[in-house]
Amino acid sequence: MRAESDPTELADLAEAIATEAAALAARRRAEGVEVAERKSSIVDVVTAADHEVEDLIRARLAAARPDDAFFGEETGASTGSSGITWVVDPIDGTVNYLYGSPQYAVSIGVVRGRPDPADWEPLAGVVVAPATGDVYRAVAGGPSTVNGRPIRVSEPASLAETLVATGFGYTAERRREQVAVLAGLLGEVRDIRRGGSAALDCCAVGAGIVDAYYERGINPWDMAAGAVVAASAGAVVRTWEAGGTRSFLFAAPAIAAPLEALVRAAEAEVLHD
Repeated sequence: MRAESDPTELADLAEAIATEAAALAARRRAEGVEVAERKSSIVDVVTAADHEVEDLIRARLAAARPDDAFFGEETGASTGSSGITWVVDPIDGTVNYLYGSPQYAVSIGVVRGRPDPADWEPLAGVVVAPATGDVYRAVAGGPSTVNGRPIRVSEPASLAETLVATGFGYTAERRREQVAVLAGLLGEVRDIRRGGSAALDCCAVGAGIVDAYYERGINPWDMAAGAVVAASAGAVVRTWEAGGTRSFLFAAPAIAAPLEALVRAAEAEVLHD
């Protein structure tokens, strides 16, 4: 590995930029937020702050590492020559942000290769929650931390004692399918949590705040950083095709296999794969 691609140095840069971006997002939230545009549906919203925060992150990365590629939720992809790609969600949990909920985050992941979870090699990830000040950070194969303190996944004794986080898509059809899948899990696990930020849900698995997180149809920028945090904290990360898109699972090792089987079975029944 080339010195300029050292994961710790990449994490340092990601943390510095994400912290600055989080401060900007928090300022704009305090000033008041309005919907700037809509994407896949009436509830899939973008604020002016989403664009402004991503522009800041993109500019800082271009100045520091001009040869790297970039893949952001709002401004799309640009190519690079280094083999490194920065995968960015400027405000993950935009609806929470719009409503004033603290469950939103700036997410910056660094990968080697094209920005597709099926192909990329994760290098580092940083997730900053502006409303709480929490900074989750990890390098692949290294420790995961929150605010500099090591974190570790939980050890649930059984599937019945497993607290599971999930999320829902923005189209009505996808949401109906996801609720039907969820119905197949509710009687088998301790309970369900729905936070509204995939990045923070991944980090919650790594910190043992929940035992697992699964969702069908999340995007690369939603989980690029959080997946590194979860995996480096000991989580099992699994993905599979379901209903024409991908399902992702981040789970404590003790219950990863039975939970994956349960989710797959519920999806197969609902989606008829």
